[in-house]
Amino acid sequence: MFRFPSVFLAALSAITLPPDLVHGPDVSVLSVLRVDVAVALDAVDAGRSTLSKSKRFKNTTRSNVFEQIATSQSNQPNDRSGGKKSKNAASFADQAAREESGGQQRHHVAQIEAQRAKASFRYVEDVAPGLKLDMDLHSILHMSTSPVQSVQVIDSYFGRTLVTDGKTQSAEHDEFVYHESLVHPALFWSAYLSDRSRGTSAGAPKSVFIGGGGELATAREVLRHNTVERIVMVDIDPEVIEVSRKHLPEWGGDAVANHPKVEYIVGDVLQYLSGSNEKFDAMIIDVSDPIEAGPAVALYTQEFYRLVSLRLNEHGVFVTQAGSASFIPFPHSSIEGEGEEATCFGPIKNTLATVFDHAIPYSAPVASFGEDWGFVLAFNGPREDARTLVDLSHEEIDDLIEDRIETVPGVPAHKFRSIGVKSALRGDETGGEVLKHYDGVVHRRLFSLSKPLREAMKSDHRIMTEANPIFMY
Repeated sequence: MFRFPSVFLAALSAITLPPDLVHGPDVSVLSVLRVDVAVALDAVDAGRSTLSKSKRFKNTTRSNVFEQIATSQSNQPNDRSGGKKSKNAASFADQAAREESGGQQRHHVAQIEAQRAKASFRYVEDVAPGLKLDMDLHSILHMSTSPVQSVQVIDSYFGRTLVTDGKTQSAEHDEFVYHESLVHPALFWSAYLSDRSRGTSAGAPKSVFIGGGGELATAREVLRHNTVERIVMVDIDPEVIEVSRKHLPEWGGDAVANHPKVEYIVGDVLQYLSGSNEKFDAMIIDVSDPIEAGPAVALYTQEFYRLVSLRLNEHGVFVTQAGSASFIPFPHSSIEGEGEEATCFGPIKNTLATVFDHAIPYSAPVASFGEDWGFVLAFNGPREDARTLVDLSHEEIDDLIEDRIETVPGVPAHKFRSIGVKSALRGDETGGEVLKHYDGVVHRRLFSLSKPLREAMKSDHRIMTEANPIFMY
């Protein structure tokens, strides 16, 4: 069995993490990082430690150790003098010893290189009880703790990723799947209802409220609708917006934050809506999951949804993200009695159904979340409207996209928009060229929940209230 040289073990024992990682208040960062063999090897390099006391390995690093072994051996003197046989025998013995030593050293180096190849910093995130996402962590771009939550931006398997309180909020690889799924079904349904009414709401959506949305990507998608004239965005944590502007410009950045149609307010969503009488054609809730002690639990309750219903115009539409919506629900996703809940998809839908005529659940696959993700769209109207929303033809949706969708000037496109798409947006696209995910075909898929998920939701009758909140895992 291979044993690490003592100098390597000494380097390993001498490793110290930065004080802000060890002693800082941000416990979630420590929960997702693991120091592995590579760190110890870097310490070996930095200290110019050796794998042998042989002088020829002094100042040797992993990158050039094989070259120095070869050079060292090739520089050994050869006996060309035709000396005595005893000297020749000694020379041969010395050479054999050197070759044996060199072979052992090469074996040790090869073993260490093999270990290093498997070693890295890791990002690990709990998805459900007993289930984790585990991936390479390439770099940490930002790490801070605001008065509201911990905030990190990392570069991982899914590219640049915003993490708050240890949970992925959106990632470069598929943030557009989440944000387009959240925004466009609701806004196009608002357009459909307003066009059908031909009344005071014709031409909607014109005014849109966003609760949360600190990455700015939700506002980016809303701004792509050429009918929108005003966006009010209320987020409780200015740290998320500033970090996103700096590290995630493709999500919207300064082009969205400084857009003349956007009014950004730092504040509590519940308090803002309670103190305002303004009404909107569409309202979008894009806040963190209802986790215990999280900042957004109150925004998933029956009391809050009643307040929302008072802030919508006639034919107004409301949509919220609703957490995990796995194609086949986890076995523990509807725990009865006390304990942590794995999902809130069913309860959020049930709670909205107590306030609105229609509460329509739908989902989209978001790989960086480790599962399908749920949304619920709610509105008032005739019974048949629910079926009409789900059954809108792909031609109707595609026509709406061509008529209404435009690029937001100044927002840089992701370098690689998605797998197989190798070009960035020019900046003058309209219609289907702008959207990366949502179109008429995808619309039908969003509302086609799996049979196991539908059956699980039918058996879940829980309602979320201020007195009886339900928390996600």
